[in-house]
Parts: sequence; C-alpha cells; structure tokens
Amino acid sequence: MGSISKDPAVWGRHLAVAGAYAACYELTRNVSFSHWMLPAGLRMACLFLVPRRYWLALALGETLPIAEMAALHASAFGMLWAIIVSFPPIALMMPAVGWMRRRFSLFRDDGQIHMGLIMAATLVCAVINAGANSAALANVSMGDGSEAPGVTIPLFLAWFLGAYLGALTLTPMILALRERLALQPGGVVTPKAIWHSTLTRDALFIALPSLALLMVAASQLDGMALQGVRMAMAIPVVLLTLRHGWHGTAIGGMLASIAMASTSFELRDPAMIQAQVVLAFVISTSLLFGVRVARRLAASHPLVVHASSQHHG
Repeated sequence: MGSISKDPAVWGRHLAVAGAYAACYELTRNVSFSHWMLPAGLRMACLFLVPRRYWLALALGETLPIAEMAALHASAFGMLWAIIVSFPPIALMMPAVGWMRRRFSLFRDDGQIHMGLIMAATLVCAVINAGANSAALANVSMGDGSEAPGVTIPLFLAWFLGAYLGALTLTPMILALRERLALQPGGVVTPKAIWHSTLTRDALFIALPSLALLMVAASQLDGMALQGVRMAMAIPVVLLTLRHGWHGTAIGGMLASIAMASTSFELRDPAMIQAQVVLAFVISTSLLFGVRVARRLAASHPLVVHASSQHHG
C-alpha cells in the first residue's frame, strides 16, 4: 500500500489525504442505506485515481470513522464484531484493484477510458464488500442475550447490490468530471464553460425535470404503478448516453440513482431492490455502450481527441 517517508512534509500530505477521505466517507455513509452504499463509489474512485503511495492514508482515513462507530456499538453487538467491522474494507480491495492497475491501463490507446476494467473492478469490490459485511454479521453477539441475525443469501445479495449500485452512482461521475476538467484550458472550469456545455443543459432541462416528475408521481403511487415509475427513471440514463456517451451515463446514472433512492420508504424493500437491479443493469450496459458513443463523438472533434490523449499520456 505504499510507504511513508520520514519527511514531516510528506507526513503532512498523508494526514491531509487521510482527513479528507475520512470526511468524504462520513458524508457518503450518512446518505446511504443497505442497498445503496455510496462509500463503495468513493472507494473505487480513490483506488483508481489516488497514487498508490497514498493508499495507506486512505486506509487510515476509512478506519477512523468505522472504528468510532464500532466502539460505540461494541456493547450491543460484541467485541469480536467490533474488531472485525473496524477493519477498513478499502484495504481488502487494494490487492485486487492494485493487480488490475498493474495489468491494465485506465485508458486505452485511443484515449478512451477502459470501461471494462472499471466494471470488472466494481463487480469484484462489491463481492468483497458483501463478504466483509457477512463476516461481521456472522460474529455478532447480542449484548441483550437475544439471538443474533444470521447471514442469508438475500441479505448478501442486498449488500452486493448496494455496493455495486453505490459504485455506479459515484465512480463514473467522478471519472467523467475529472476527464472534462482536464479538457478545459488550464484545467479550470468557468461558469461560462459549464453553461455552454450541452451535457449540462441536457441534465438540467431533460434529466432533472423528468426525474423530478417521476419522484412526485412515486410519492402518490404504490404497488405496480410505483414500480413502473421507478423503472422509468432509467430512461434519462439511456437518453443522455445516446447524446453524450459514457459521460452522459455517469451524470444520468447518478441523478437516476438518487431519484430512485428517494422513493424508498422501508429498509430492504424487495420491490425497491428489484427496481435497483434494473437500474444497475441499465447503467452498466450504458457505460459500456457509452464508450463507443464517446469514441464516435471524439472522432468528430479531433481537437478534443488530441487534448485528451495529451492528458492521458
């Protein structure tokens, strides 16, 4: 995971990375639930974008908030559970992602992102995350003497889906924003550039209004009608993909995931999980197809291709 120099300035940078990651982790965790875990997306983005010399700092930054949580609940769930759950999941994922980064480049020769690599890493890390949660639950010892809940296949799948969809919500968006930032003169995004972006306009005037209407409709419906509205939230993802490639998928997928999560009214609602499976499938296939769209768009804008290849090189 990298080594830390004795130079105080280097220590300071590592502590800054750890503190920033811990703050972002807390923020994403506080708006997550069992089948929509945003910290998974934060982990994936950091493991692909942060230099490996700072990986130890990332592990430390994740340990701090989860160890605090474990200490607060150790009396309720047992000391063994607290010890297991205090181990940072990002450290479990580092060997797999590190191997992938050594074997494959994040970008292909044509400057386009290696989306297959991102999807493979997302799947592997979602399995690791679900396995870590299962190991912690299997070692729960209820402080009140009641029987501890057991690990079931539906629960494992819910954790897997939560990590997978959480990663699809954040990781592509962060990668897309980083790529678009690199294409701006001087790497600076101005309000004028944002406003003149067709992706921004389509997100503001197509995706957001349609998702807002679907959210309002979802609040008034139930049963199959509610499920149909949730499924319809995947439509803006497809539209933005066709117009903007995987960047459109990234922004549309994030907005659709947030909109769908806002319609959840109970923990581990089976109908909600089914809708999220559909959305996860749509986002996954759109990301893969979106790279082809992006390649076609880039071919019609050679200056963008040149700038992108310079940045990735």
